[in-house]
Formats: sequence, C-alpha cells, structure tokens
Amino acid sequence: MTWIDLSSDVAVVTGGGAGIGRGIALGLAAVGAHVVVLDRDETGSAVAAEIRGSGGRAEFFTCDVTSDDSVARVAGEITAKVGRAAILVNNAGTMLPGGLDAVSLADWERILSLNLTGYLRCARVFGEPMLAQGSGAIVHVASISASFPQSYSGAYSASKAGVVMLSRQLAVEWGPQGVRSNVVSPGMIRTPMTEAIYQSPGVHDARRALVPARRIGTPADIADAVVFLASARASYITGEEIVVDGGFTRTIMGVIPRPGFEKN
Repeated sequence: MTWIDLSSDVAVVTGGGAGIGRGIALGLAAVGAHVVVLDRDETGSAVAAEIRGSGGRAEFFTCDVTSDDSVARVAGEITAKVGRAAILVNNAGTMLPGGLDAVSLADWERILSLNLTGYLRCARVFGEPMLAQGSGAIVHVASISASFPQSYSGAYSASKAGVVMLSRQLAVEWGPQGVRSNVVSPGMIRTPMTEAIYQSPGVHDARRALVPARRIGTPADIADAVVFLASARASYITGEEIVVDGGFTRTIMGVIPRPGFEKN
C-alpha cells in the first residue's frame, strides 16, 4: 500500500514554473496527482512537459494571479479539461529590496498584491468548488520571514506574515465545510533565484554552518511537506504551519554567550 496516493486528485500549483514551485509540482506528480502548473510566462510549460516525460500527468496554463479575470478564466479552463481541483498550492510570489523608510508604496502594494492578495484570490476561485463538494486541501507557501523580519526586503515579511494568518482564518471559516488550509514556511533553500547568492565566495559554507542539519535546503524538501499536507495523511491537520528550515530558526539561544555552557 502506498503511504500517499494522490492519483485521484487534480492539484494546481501557482508559480510552478521554477524553483520551489517546480519542486512542488514534481513532488505532487510523483505521488500520482494530475498536476496543473500555473505561471505568468511559458516557463511552466517545460515543467509540465518534464512531468509528462516521466510518465506523469500534467498541464500548463498561463495565469496572472494578481488578476481576477485571469484566475477565473484559467480555473474554468482547468475544470473543463481535467476536472475540479482537489488541491491548491499557493506558491507564486516575489521580493523587491528596500527599507521601510524608502520603499515606494507602489512597490509595497505590488508585493502584497502578488504574495498575499493573490493567495486569497486563488483560494476563493479554486476553493469555491471545494466548498461545494465538501472537501479540498489548500497549502500556502510562506517563509520563515513570516515570523522573523527580513530586513530591507520591503513588503516581503509583512506579506508572508499575512499568508500565515490568511491560512488560519481560512482553516477556521472553511473547515466546517471540509476544506483544510495549512502553511509551509521554507528557510534557506537553494533555487535558481537564490543561486547568485550562493555563488558568492564563502556564502554557502557560512550559511550551512548556521543550520543544525548542516545543509542548505532544496525545493524537494519543501515539496515533501506540501505533499503531506495536501494528502489524506494530514486529514486532521488544518490551520497549521510547518517550518522547513533544517532547524535554523531554533538556534537563537545558541548565539547568546553563556559561560560554562559551551560544547566541550
């Protein structure tokens, strides 16, 4: 018996064209889900083709999650082609640099529109048939920045903190109708978007040394947590956040000088 089997489910992944989104799409496909990759450009088509090339089922649709019309249109096309989505993974997001004293309100609102309002928009559209059916799972990708402010990153931390509370509220409001909502918060994950950082001399080793697991995470690490929360194995889990960071955020006491309590 397979511990997790999503072969009866259609799973939509926003921002599925690269990095963590690609990892999640591959992870869901590996346990049988019919994966629908959404992205605002054609990068997602390669991910869908990769899944099909490995014997899985996948579709790609261009979608702008900041647009009501785009999300509604794509949701209708998905339903017509492959059926109702039983799983939604809200993953699309980005970051713009800037301190809070200087970030423009246009950039602030741009990030919130994508990273937070876009999650609600997709939850409403794809969640409507879930609520009507009386079942469904939504997993939102947030960040450890939701709990620990990431300096000089504009609205990023605020948007991810909002995602955590959005998920909790959805869990409470939609739980009685059979729809679960949970969060996965990645720590330091090596992706194409962050690769330039890790290519800087000494950065990889310095970061790895801060993580109790002594390695930098991969998109597959995030995918494993998402797949679990999306599955029936997590049927009694809702409104929760799983932090996937190799223990990094649990190390704060270790940076405080405590004479006599050092490792021998």
